Amino acid sequence: MNPSKYQISTALTSFSLDPVAPAIDSQKQSARKVHHLPPSIWKKMVGEAKSPLDKAIERTRDFFFREQLPDGYWWAELESNVTITSEYIMLFHFLGMVDKIRERKMAKYILGKQTEEGYWTIWHGGPGDLSTTIEAYFALKLAGYPADHIALRKARDFILANGGILKSRVFTKVFLALFGEFSWLGVPSMPIELMLLPNWAYFNMYELSSWARATIIPLSVVMSERPVRKLPPSARVQELYVRPPRPTDYTFTKEDGILTWKNFFMGVDHMLKVYESSPIRPFKKKGTAKAEQWILDHQEPTGDWGGIQPAMLNAILALHCLGYANDHPAVVKGLEALANFCIEDEEGLVLQSCVSPVWDTALALVAMQEAGVPTDHPAMVKAAQWLLDLEVRRKGDWQVKSPELEPGGWAFEFLNDWYPDVDDSGFVIMAIKDIKVRDKKHKEQAIKRGINWCLGMQSKNGGWGAFDKDNTKHLLNKIPFADLEALIDPPTADLTGRMLELMGNFDYPKDNPAVVRALEFLQKEQEPEGPWWGRWGVNYIYGTWSVLCGLEAIGEDMSRPYIKKAVNWLKSKQNMDGGWGEVCDTYYDRSLMGCGQSTPSQTGWALLSLFAAGEAHSSAAARGIEYLLSTQKEDGTWDEDAFTGTGFPKFFMIRYHIYRNCFPLTALGRYRRLTAEGGGKK
Repeated sequence: MNPSKYQISTALTSFSLDPVAPAIDSQKQSARKVHHLPPSIWKKMVGEAKSPLDKAIERTRDFFFREQLPDGYWWAELESNVTITSEYIMLFHFLGMVDKIRERKMAKYILGKQTEEGYWTIWHGGPGDLSTTIEAYFALKLAGYPADHIALRKARDFILANGGILKSRVFTKVFLALFGEFSWLGVPSMPIELMLLPNWAYFNMYELSSWARATIIPLSVVMSERPVRKLPPSARVQELYVRPPRPTDYTFTKEDGILTWKNFFMGVDHMLKVYESSPIRPFKKKGTAKAEQWILDHQEPTGDWGGIQPAMLNAILALHCLGYANDHPAVVKGLEALANFCIEDEEGLVLQSCVSPVWDTALALVAMQEAGVPTDHPAMVKAAQWLLDLEVRRKGDWQVKSPELEPGGWAFEFLNDWYPDVDDSGFVIMAIKDIKVRDKKHKEQAIKRGINWCLGMQSKNGGWGAFDKDNTKHLLNKIPFADLEALIDPPTADLTGRMLELMGNFDYPKDNPAVVRALEFLQKEQEPEGPWWGRWGVNYIYGTWSVLCGLEAIGEDMSRPYIKKAVNWLKSKQNMDGGWGEVCDTYYDRSLMGCGQSTPSQTGWALLSLFAAGEAHSSAAARGIEYLLSTQKEDGTWDEDAFTGTGFPKFFMIRYHIYRNCFPLTALGRYRRLTAEGGGKK
């Protein structure tokens, strides 16, 4: 699906990119009348014929001009899996405000994503996922599809063959519990009293990742109230149990051995359940009040919470459980914010998990500059100004661990001032660095604030996480609630590489303490085979791209053995067609690292990695460029079904629809620049 309501051609395309184009056209007209001129003079007058590389760059450049929106930004779909839309259907049924027309469109979208085998996946071409299939099945039944519908019959066979509801993940069980289809006793405890723990406590809400915090705080309200919305028999899903559940089915399976952290936390969960069943909970009311205030305080003026669907949907559920009516302003704004995440077209209606206009715009700006678009071009200036206007200027949750740090930087979405992140901030700063905006002083001040904020977010181990510093208590991923293994936001190689690239772009010396610590972190994080793991993109190709670009920018000697090892690994993973690809399964199976059918985005990353390592003139680079040229379509775009973005490794993968076009354009443009300048090594 494409966000068609936003794909508006802009008048900016009327500006000529080439100031000499009219003169050349005039020369061509005259040349037709001067046939006696020698061929050398003729060529000089009419200009050399454009190379395939030039033509490819121009086609994609012109595509981006067509796709730029009137306000100056770029925004493409962020595709994930059907649980996001399925839970949207569940929300409206829980609130008692179903719109049957919109629900039918959502059901159409969900059905369109079912595989021939009958299940739903987390990424394109991936294996069937039990929890995703259960949620899709439940949503379709809520939407009125009978259990004997062919799509539901096939899905049910898959679900039962894989253990049924009892084997599903925590969030699926929560949504089923809301409707009485699963017992709240089987949901891991997150007592509302946790809100009262001080920030110095080992376990407190600010030791959770930003996304977990924004989701769990409202969810703890829901779990404290344990509401149940009774369903008509036709909408129930008891047929998804392999057998009728017994009380013992709501306990958690222990690991082999006695002294394991998982077993310890299961014991803690058992004690918490005993506590939660007690009629005497002296701090419950106070904890609930604090959570309620946190939710209200963290709602953006646009109605968003955390800029992500789980936080937004759970916040609405929490307010409902606290007695807020559907027409209360906070609920209304929250529902409007979710509606703004929706894309509707002939394929149905889909709710995105998040929107990425800031990220998309920064990526497009970098690509367009590599394509040779002048930095004072009106389209570029307008995009840079749009980004400048979205600078975060207030303190957010990050201030808990960095109370003296002044705000700055950028978030991922249109508005998410509580949670800027270093990845978006770094990329935005590099994207606007050379753009000639009208208010140069404003840009310089915003860049200065952004760099200062980014550097202030460096963790003790020398690396960077996305939203918080020192968010490294890995033990939290062992608690029963953490079956997505995503409760923390630890420093990673890809983000650390990005920060090195940022510092290198602004001439930070290699002996700067932040640089020294980052370099040490990256060398420790390198995989034995040579690459770096990618937290926010699939996977080792992404991580290696980010790190090598950072190392080159900061002035590292790119002939050092550890870098050569990464380059050799990358070359060894090039496919026969000249491209690179890597499957999402690498998060489960390291033996698949760097393996997969070629994709435009991952080929772009691999090429940019080679360029950073001085390999622009290598045969591997030439073959990679040829792959991009041969697979480009006439309109300047590429096809790519693969999910090459990462939300939560293993469990939540993303297909950024802008990736398949912006990264190839960046690679093609940089290749032209480097080879024209004679750079690179054999």
